[in-house]
Amino acid sequence: METDYRRRREEMVERQIAARGISDKRVLAAMRKVERHLFVPDALRDQAYRDFPLPIGEGQTISQPFIVAEMTQALALSPTDKVLEIGTGSGYQTAILAELAEKVYTIERLRALFISARKIFDTLRLANVVAKCSDGTLGWPEEAPFDAILVTAGAPAIPKILLSQLGLGGRMVLPAGGEDTQNLIKMVRGQEGIRQINMGGCRFVKLIGKEGWGG
Repeated sequence: METDYRRRREEMVERQIAARGISDKRVLAAMRKVERHLFVPDALRDQAYRDFPLPIGEGQTISQPFIVAEMTQALALSPTDKVLEIGTGSGYQTAILAELAEKVYTIERLRALFISARKIFDTLRLANVVAKCSDGTLGWPEEAPFDAILVTAGAPAIPKILLSQLGLGGRMVLPAGGEDTQNLIKMVRGQEGIRQINMGGCRFVKLIGKEGWGG
């Protein structure tokens, strides 16, 4: 079965990701390595490498593989980067980031998902991942500044608290907009301020918290 999963993973990368314009070799290598089927419910493992999101419980989803790759590539990570992820979810995106950065700080507000993801991180021995259960919209100020910040749920607006935790030269990628559809936004902090890039439409679950929906 492991050989079959490896084949499906390779097909996922070639057909869903590389063929659609993801060219960062480190991102492609991480997508080939991280076993996505470990991060989905057992009953859905046969669909783990398909081109769509999957439910993971608590009303949340594991994102479509292409979106994971697109957002990761947009962060332009280096091996020495310190990354903050808002919305651990299944932990799959976290594991991808852990392959590319020196340290990943990840926050999940739902305890059941946090516990599940933490178990997988321990099993995979991801020593460069630090996780906590909290309101991710407030970030992790005591560990700021970060070289990159990734938000994996749709925000009604750019959370200013998170932006304030982005270091000089840092990149933040997040979906922002309405409750049902958003735009994928990349923010880059330069000497002269923040540059904003609209990467196109997307659809994510809502970012819940003080600086998100319901705040």
